[in-house]
Amino acid sequence: MTTAYTTGTTTLPWSTRRDALIGSVIDSSTSLLARQSHDIVRFAMGSPAAEAIPVDLLSEINGRISATHGADVLDYAATEGHPLLRTALLEFLDTTDEATVDERLMITSGGMQGLDLAGKLFVDPGDLVIVEAPTYTNGTATMLSYGADIEEVPTDQDGMVVELLPEIVKRAGRTPKAIYVIPNFQNPSGTTLSLARRTQLIELARQWNCIIIDDDPYGLLRFEGQPLPSLRALGEGDPLIFSVRTFSKVLAPGLRVGWVDADPRIVEKMIAAKQAMDTCTNLPGQLVVADFLTGGHLPAHLDRLRDLYRTRKRAMQDQLTHHLSDKATWTDPAGGFFLWLTVPGIDTSTLFETGLAGGVAFIPGRALSAGGNFGDALRLCFASTAPERTAVGIQRLATSIEALSVGTRT
Repeated sequence: MTTAYTTGTTTLPWSTRRDALIGSVIDSSTSLLARQSHDIVRFAMGSPAAEAIPVDLLSEINGRISATHGADVLDYAATEGHPLLRTALLEFLDTTDEATVDERLMITSGGMQGLDLAGKLFVDPGDLVIVEAPTYTNGTATMLSYGADIEEVPTDQDGMVVELLPEIVKRAGRTPKAIYVIPNFQNPSGTTLSLARRTQLIELARQWNCIIIDDDPYGLLRFEGQPLPSLRALGEGDPLIFSVRTFSKVLAPGLRVGWVDADPRIVEKMIAAKQAMDTCTNLPGQLVVADFLTGGHLPAHLDRLRDLYRTRKRAMQDQLTHHLSDKATWTDPAGGFFLWLTVPGIDTSTLFETGLAGGVAFIPGRALSAGGNFGDALRLCFASTAPERTAVGIQRLATSIEALSVGTRT
């Protein structure tokens, strides 16, 4: 005879970190949208365009690696990454300003695992971690899960306002253990950290002996303007710069393949930490990426993505100008996936509900701030939506804003 337990009647032996596990509004939107039955233009998730993923080529590669490796393709892999991928990635990075060496490289299960490893290795409960405002709150959620105290620093058209960091640190009464920054086409604002601020940020990190968590998923997706040297390149191997990268935005997020470039002493500890997490990054995904790289497909693929996302950004901005030029302002990203819309006088958390009912989805500004700020702002992803659907979505957004404005006036 089995015993029936009633949910909620047993006191569970929670860890003290439980309350710091805040989850992700962004990722939760996937489940929310899946439950909707009406037509929705989806500007919420930061996903590549479906048509930007080279499905046929990846399927061909998958078949080839299965035929070549047989059952071995489904085996465990080295924790630090399969040699085929490591070699292919090192050769690709040699063509960029982020050329590196084997002992600095760690293959991860997407960029998020890189952020988690940074938190695990460098953040103790009560440590000060400085983040941009607004920012990618999956990053701040990771730091909070390790007990960090978060301080926000504003952003402007040139990214994080690094000049304010000394005052923030003085006010906090202690130096930061880490600074989390997305330097290129920032999520969610779309802005890029200027060269002067990159240099100053590195100088401050050296002064305070704190880690820069350099999260750059979009750096390869510049479609306008001149590229800037990465923090990795400017730091010239500085052990205080922990660089997190991923193939999720440039190839396919479902592969869950990324990498970290870090000091060899850090890599050694990351291997031990990853062995206690997931043992190794999935081998089929690693071999697919390795074949894609060694086949020389990435440069042409990136060119195609840049053309596609340039067109889509401009299409969204054209529609915003047509429908909302008198009600809102927005950023002008030179790459990446996102732009940041500010609608003075509108609570975008309320607007989210109105917009969802009206057939358009986005991420409200408060969800992208550790302090719950930016109540009149929202994030729009232009990358995943074709221009004709963007036109429909921005029309629906404008209608929702007008409906809320009328309700506010009355």
